[in-house]
Amino acid sequence: MGTRFGNPVVIGIVLIFAAILTSLSVSIVPETEQALILRYGQPQRKINIYKPNEVFGQTGAGLAWRIPFIEQIQYINKQVLNIEMERQEVLSTDKLRLQVDAFARFRITDPLQMFRSIRTEEALQGQLRTILGSSLRNELGKRSFAQLLSPERGQIMENIQTALNVQARKYGAEIIDVRIKRADLPEGTPLDSAFSRMKSEREQEATAIRAAGTREAQIIRGQAEAESARIYAESYGKDPEFYDFYRAMESYQQTFINGKGDSSIVLSPNSEYLRQFRGRR
Repeated sequence: MGTRFGNPVVIGIVLIFAAILTSLSVSIVPETEQALILRYGQPQRKINIYKPNEVFGQTGAGLAWRIPFIEQIQYINKQVLNIEMERQEVLSTDKLRLQVDAFARFRITDPLQMFRSIRTEEALQGQLRTILGSSLRNELGKRSFAQLLSPERGQIMENIQTALNVQARKYGAEIIDVRIKRADLPEGTPLDSAFSRMKSEREQEATAIRAAGTREAQIIRGQAEAESARIYAESYGKDPEFYDFYRAMESYQQTFINGKGDSSIVLSPNSEYLRQFRGRR
């Protein structure tokens, strides 16, 4: 009996069997994965599940034990995953057919809920992709094409993310971000007519702005002229002789200095126009 167990062949078989049994009993759960221990297809335990603000290296990852042949392990991604939506055609409120490309980023926060509701990550991605397309068409169908090009676009994305999150929670997932990559008009007549309409609207807006600017400038100029006249009137009332002298100097400058110099002026020395040159008496 002792000789049999001391046989190298028997020892080798025992070691191989022990190694196989250990490999079926022990699994390594990395930091980037969550795991469910299943017994006959039914979840029994959760390992390394996602927790907000968890510290890397202190998440519960590592060795996971299970009963060989009775329990199985299913890994579920713990990282942020992407949903690439196929191009969708959306009808805006101004009756334009838009070609929209969008994507979303999500994370599985409850692997047990995900497994019970939809089983696999691939099925979850497909379901969320369908819901994203529906939410996108529903929200963009309430907007005009111009609103998609305005700062209001951020609010639109938040609305889509909120609607998508309501559905994602049913599958143990959380939507982190939703973005529109492109929102274009189809090539051809719709695109050309949209550009023409946008150009016309911008020209009308520019005309209105110029008209408002001209009107404002006239008001300011009128107020300035009125203020200038008031100041001149006050100055004239305080010192009429100085005011008369100042106006005469301005007239002389305009006539004799700022003139082109290609004409002659003949005046009598006793001309009233030259009275300031004769000095004050």
